[in-house]
Amino acid sequence: MAVTLSRLLAVFSKAETSGRPGQRLARALNEAGPSFIKLGQAMATRSDLLGEEMSTDLADLQDKLPSFPTDAARAIIEEEFGRPVDSLYASFDDAPVAAASIAQVHFAVTTEGREVAVKILRPGIEAAFHRDLELMRWVAGLIVRAKPELRRLKPLECVDAFAETVELEMDLRFEAAAAAEIAENFAGDPDFRVPQVDWTRTGRRVMTTERLSGIPLDERDAQINAGHDPEMVLQKASNASFRQVFRDGFFHADVHPGNLFVLESGAIGAVDFGIMGRLDLKTRRWLGGLLVAFLNRDFRRASEIHFEAGWIPSHRSVDAFTQACRSIAEPILDRPQNEISIARLLGQLFQITETFQMEVQPQLLLLQKTMLVAEGTGRRLVPEANMWFLARPLIEEWMIENLGPEARIRDGIGNLANAVDQIPRIFKDIEVTAAMLSQGQIKLHPETVAALKQGNGSGRGSPVLWLTVAAALVVAAIFKFI
Repeated sequence: MAVTLSRLLAVFSKAETSGRPGQRLARALNEAGPSFIKLGQAMATRSDLLGEEMSTDLADLQDKLPSFPTDAARAIIEEEFGRPVDSLYASFDDAPVAAASIAQVHFAVTTEGREVAVKILRPGIEAAFHRDLELMRWVAGLIVRAKPELRRLKPLECVDAFAETVELEMDLRFEAAAAAEIAENFAGDPDFRVPQVDWTRTGRRVMTTERLSGIPLDERDAQINAGHDPEMVLQKASNASFRQVFRDGFFHADVHPGNLFVLESGAIGAVDFGIMGRLDLKTRRWLGGLLVAFLNRDFRRASEIHFEAGWIPSHRSVDAFTQACRSIAEPILDRPQNEISIARLLGQLFQITETFQMEVQPQLLLLQKTMLVAEGTGRRLVPEANMWFLARPLIEEWMIENLGPEARIRDGIGNLANAVDQIPRIFKDIEVTAAMLSQGQIKLHPETVAALKQGNGSGRGSPVLWLTVAAALVVAAIFKFI
């Protein structure tokens, strides 16, 4: 399907016809415009559909588009803040330093003398994306109707997830908030830096942040010449990736080398927080267990985790999936350490979804794409090292803290404490419901009232029946007031 699409798009573009299908498709999408570039980036996460080679080619899709005129950029800033550009910035570079699919960046100096980077949305980009999203939804609907068996791949849900990401990117205040959140998560960490947001110069279509200066993460020679140890740089980058994914469940999902730098201090600096991923604690625990299981070649445990997480229907065979995990992992794990790709392993797992009726996990697809790019950057930086082996001690320590005996006791105490905290509220709900009962707002069935009066001849009614009615009142109160 993707090969056919690349050929069709090539007919209507000036893209060269040389290279692999994925490379030709990337060039065609690049020429088609910003909406199609974003589509290509989304497709890059679907190695389960397109295969690893094409996904890798699309992951390299660069947002190198022609810049829009500086006059338009200045006009957008003035419209956003209702003030002249000169009242916000003492100097504003006319030449953009980067032009991406939805925005471009200019360097500037504020009136207070701070060096900043100013990101500005492209004119008319919102309307263009909305048109293209409607087209994507229409195509996804056609696919579902024509091929019902493809529902498990969730094409409509994937488009909706893509739309949600785009909506967030269309409002730069969300990106600023993401930068602020990840900065809070790494507060006090000397090895990872996020530029400070200038909120007074940030709005829906303009974002201003502190300017970070450094060496791109994949420029090994430049780092060495500047006195940095590439292996130490990779260690810091690996630790930062681990902490984002596992500790925080909030990770930078656009980690190409243009967004990561080695600062003069040796810390890793990150920019461009338009695409972020989130993982809840339960998913992080499954993922951590899965990663450790594969690194330990415990394929049975890797298989069991898929069933425990509900990713594979319970009627499928654990033994058969264990065999499948081994068949995928052994050829990858048997390679030299520096050539082992955990992202490729996850990608191949996703490719056997049809055999085992495994539902697509969109949040893991975004993570897999992020890991794929990070691994490629890490290999260029230190060819003989593996970022996941460097981060392995942190992963195992996190697993012990979150799944070990102490964690189980802690979780049990937490659940008990939550239950105890609810007791006053339950009694309050009973009082409110009893008042409603006395005022006739809640009525018991006549047979229930008669049974309560009659009971077992004692005149007090059956204790079991009274408890049953009390429980019903609590449930009614909960449904009314929660």
